[in-house]
Amino acid sequence: MSSLRPLDRPGLGIERLLDSWTRDFFGPLRDQVPSELVTRAFTPAAEVAKDGEDAVIRLELAGVDVEKDVNVELDDGHLVIHGERRDDHAEKKDDRTLREVRYGSFRRSFALPAHISKDDISASYDAGVLTVRVAGAHGESEGQRIAIEAK
Repeated sequence: MSSLRPLDRPGLGIERLLDSWTRDFFGPLRDQVPSELVTRAFTPAAEVAKDGEDAVIRLELAGVDVEKDVNVELDDGHLVIHGERRDDHAEKKDDRTLREVRYGSFRRSFALPAHISKDDISASYDAGVLTVRVAGAHGESEGQRIAIEAK
């Protein structure tokens, strides 16, 4: 393992103390966990926004070959995005490598309104961001008032 560690600077006692408390509370830092376990835990960051009546979902997928390694599907009322970020440098790593980039399979799922069909969903990829637009996802979100019958 590398001797480099986050917040490990000599002479800064308070930072070392806070780092120790953090380790005690949250468990070991990433560089103390076997790399096989870290690389399997890839979950891309997501942003869900409303754009008029559409829902726009953005996932950070830098370094992913979306044409080969990513699928966008409509499955039983859920938008499912799954794939893999491959580690093309796996055979070159050694004990002196500090790795903060995560690799491996991922799966994100988003519930959709019942009226959404495959034709309402489009996807594009640009500059490391996958953007999925769900047309009309907010169009029928208004509740319908039910009359109460007085007896």
